[in-house]
Amino acid sequence: MALAARRPTPGSLIHHSDRGIQYACGDYTELLQQHDIAPSMSRVGNPYDNAKAESFMKTLKQEEVNGQTYRDAPHARNAIGAFIEEVYNRQRLHSALAYQPPAEFEANLPGCGAAAQQPRNLALTHQPALPPQ
Repeated sequence: MALAARRPTPGSLIHHSDRGIQYACGDYTELLQQHDIAPSMSRVGNPYDNAKAESFMKTLKQEEVNGQTYRDAPHARNAIGAFIEEVYNRQRLHSALAYQPPAEFEANLPGCGAAAQQPRNLALTHQPALPPQ
């Protein structure tokens, strides 16, 4: 979705991850190659290499996932995707970005402008998961 919306310059992207099997499998690395994305993996046993992703996952779990019940996998994907797009990217203030949401920060970067403010998928609407029973 992001590649289609942004159309980055070929070879300009790096995908950084931990050393999880899902990021090392052939299908995943082949997909990165098809889109001219350079893979980058953290060193074994060093979570500091991936601190931004670890911080994001902590936030996602604390603010959206923990204590929630999703009807099924599509409901979980939609709820989590909407949380990321609407709350995390557009509302939540980030200290690393001078207390701005990422979309606002990106819109203020030279050459980005209003395109960064456009929602990536208008079908997403953040609706919290079902209340715990």
